[in-house]
Amino acid sequence: MIINHPLLGPRDRQEFTYLGDACLIDRPGWQAEDAMDQFFEYVYLRDDPAGEHRELWYHEHGDRSWLVVTRNTVTHEITNVELASDVARKQGRSK
Repeated sequence: MIINHPLLGPRDRQEFTYLGDACLIDRPGWQAEDAMDQFFEYVYLRDDPAGEHRELWYHEHGDRSWLVVTRNTVTHEITNVELASDVARKQGRSK
């Protein structure tokens, strides 16, 4: 599988480490009244969709960037790759 890195171009999947659902970018607020429930859901509850899914990938053997990869879990076709920092900024959670 080839991942088209937004900065470095096409790279083999072996350069990357899969880290899970891209919803992990949207971490709950620790001061919310229902923070315990939110963190329980954040840590333990995951969807396992068949079809298009947004995932976090880490470029471990490269520039160490975090990517959000939109991939079909059935065909493994990749339809979009973005820097996770850009996705977080769009969601208002820049670091």
